Amino acid sequence: MRNTFSALLFLSLNVFAQEVIIPDYYSTDSLFSSEINKIVLDLELDKDFIVGEDGIEQISFAVIDLTEEKPTLGGVNYDNFIYPASVYKMYVAAEIFKQISSGKFGLYDLYVVKSPNDVDHSKEIKSDPRPLLKNGDSVTVNYLLDLMITRSDNSAANCLIDLAKRENINKLIEEYNWAGSEVTRKFLKRKFEDPGYEKIRGTETCAMHAADFMYRVYSNQLVNPWVSMQMKALLGRQLDKSKLAQGLPDRTMYYHKTGWFSYWTNDVGIVDDGKVKYIISCFIPLREELAKPKMKELSDRIYKLITVRNFR
Repeated sequence: MRNTFSALLFLSLNVFAQEVIIPDYYSTDSLFSSEINKIVLDLELDKDFIVGEDGIEQISFAVIDLTEEKPTLGGVNYDNFIYPASVYKMYVAAEIFKQISSGKFGLYDLYVVKSPNDVDHSKEIKSDPRPLLKNGDSVTVNYLLDLMITRSDNSAANCLIDLAKRENINKLIEEYNWAGSEVTRKFLKRKFEDPGYEKIRGTETCAMHAADFMYRVYSNQLVNPWVSMQMKALLGRQLDKSKLAQGLPDRTMYYHKTGWFSYWTNDVGIVDDGKVKYIISCFIPLREELAKPKMKELSDRIYKLITVRNFR
């Protein structure tokens, strides 16, 4: 029975990029997308990127202008599925909050860390004083959530994926029509994966799905208002300010999740300075050291574009 389940699980999740559904609560603007495309062209982010043995990849980029009554969507290749790195931890957090909201367990319930989930040997944010998780540590669910989102801790993510269960996370993905963005992997080597997940495809997402996730957070429509506001509070405490955050004015609040690995550098979030409000969802198939300066310029120019669009 277990082998049959594993086979069905593999087949159900081993489906590559599907058609991306644009929800009808967005308006689209060809001029807006054209202006975004010009910025992407100027920064030479419109090309095919060679990503090692994985071949050719392209940027996946979306912007949602929240200033008007009906949000306006624009972007470049926002339906392109790409490796999200740690950005997909936000999908995990959403399901954890959903289960807490339904009473399945509590935010301050204790969880015992078990190997092989304790994979981190160094901190993504060196200045964070919290120690690395290790086998046998007893910590709260809230502590794991904070580590996973603000420090992008892989060990915490593995624990929370086990707690939430991938099939539940992916029911949430299905509910919001984010087909193709299923959480398939934990953050560890395949030989340590659970039965049925050893040979499964890697996790992917696209800029449209990630942007729509953030819109639901922004509008308190991710599961329910409590889940949405808990998610927003976590995203607002993000410690990684090295990517799109660089290009924003100091007075701006940025609720976001970053991610990077090898050839991929990503950042998705809600920008709000009290007047200028938008969502930016950026997945660049470029190594972090090369992507960071481009992300800074990209972020600065998108902020100025939204400002000019709404306050000229």
